[in-house]
Amino acid sequence: MTSTEPGITTVGELRASGHVQRSVKAELRENLLDALRTGKDAWPGILGFDKTVLPQLERAILAGHDVVLLGERGQGKTRLLRTLNLLLDEWSPMIEGSELGEHPFEPITPASIRKAAELGDLLPITWRHRSERYAEKLATPDTSVADLVGDVDPVKVAEGRSLGDPETIHFGLVPRSHRGIVAINELPDLAERIQVSLLNVMEERDIQVRGYTLRLPLDVMLVASANPEDYTNRGRIITPLKDRFGAEIRTHYPHALDDEISVIEQEAHLPASVPSYLIEVLARFTRLLRESPSVDQRSGVSARFAIAAAETIAAAAIHRAAVLGEGDAVARPVDLGTIIEVLRGKVEFESGEEGREIEVLEHLLRRATADTVRERLGGINLAPLVTAIEQGEPVVTGDRITAKALLGELPDLEVLDEIATRLDASSDGEKAAAFELALEGLYLARRIAKDPDEDGQTVYS
Repeated sequence: MTSTEPGITTVGELRASGHVQRSVKAELRENLLDALRTGKDAWPGILGFDKTVLPQLERAILAGHDVVLLGERGQGKTRLLRTLNLLLDEWSPMIEGSELGEHPFEPITPASIRKAAELGDLLPITWRHRSERYAEKLATPDTSVADLVGDVDPVKVAEGRSLGDPETIHFGLVPRSHRGIVAINELPDLAERIQVSLLNVMEERDIQVRGYTLRLPLDVMLVASANPEDYTNRGRIITPLKDRFGAEIRTHYPHALDDEISVIEQEAHLPASVPSYLIEVLARFTRLLRESPSVDQRSGVSARFAIAAAETIAAAAIHRAAVLGEGDAVARPVDLGTIIEVLRGKVEFESGEEGREIEVLEHLLRRATADTVRERLGGINLAPLVTAIEQGEPVVTGDRITAKALLGELPDLEVLDEIATRLDASSDGEKAAAFELALEGLYLARRIAKDPDEDGQTVYS
């Protein structure tokens, strides 16, 4: 990717350096091509879209199209839009003090044109980092044309300028993003009359403010996100605006379990150790929710659900460690129960499931746990553990049982060492979590019993 070090201070020096002015879409296109040729990852942190969404988006950029991403909540649309600025040049020159960040070779506002004519090659320039050339707006029903395009600035009028003076305009988000990228999230939430104000920006690449004759040849890439259901629910994208987007790209939830797991591991902020098999349980749980007829699939089940679930069980581990004085906070399968009550509101159920929400969530969580146990502990003969529990004392675990206490209740069996090795468990906390997973798997396979005791702890017997 080309990058000019910001050491040049005048337009004369810039010309002498051989700098070539490019439009924002040309920058994106050429820098993307450079990344493709060299094998560089142009989309860091974007998972699960390699063979679907990203090739479509890359073709749209190469074609110079404005883009709208359609997809259910929590599919990474905003995250993807925010990576676009990484394809811009790292540093870009602009006229010093320019309100719209104009290129020194092409001033477009009256003030900058006048300044360039007066100073010539001595016109001072400054440099903008690519992070400053990306602007984002969450569309809300109260968004106005002034917010996006601009309006008359009463302060400038009060200074003595006439209403016909184009320098009385206070520019909105779109013109202020000149030579950059403008992203509008949840575009259908924008009132239809406000969407009309974007038509000129997308087709003629200029703006008009309150009948002013001022026409600004803007250089912007407009991108947007929307939920497909918004076309009929909260609002819609008006037909003329949809027609002006060169590319309409559908996003999706991760197709592969490994991608689902990677998203959780990448995005979740975990204050405690969460074993990988518990992350797998959460990933499987989320995928089962997306397949369940009890859940409103038009709303979708956001990736944020699994991320929040991972953070919740980590918090449960921290809480237990603080209360019981454990130095090693490790999440255990017993913590999975904490996510049902906390996160039930993040899932939209079908109307016929009213009153059964907890039951549905618990059933699917048990399925996800059982599937993970089969995947992680398949091939290990757990019969000696079953026999030991049948002939010995029950095993008690829960949020008031320390890892050491749990380990002390278990018999000395070779199979436990095999489980610990299979699940990479070395510390007491990790071993307690691993053995608890095996116990839960035996319960779900109906080989041992599981009941709460009078203190609310879990008893395997």
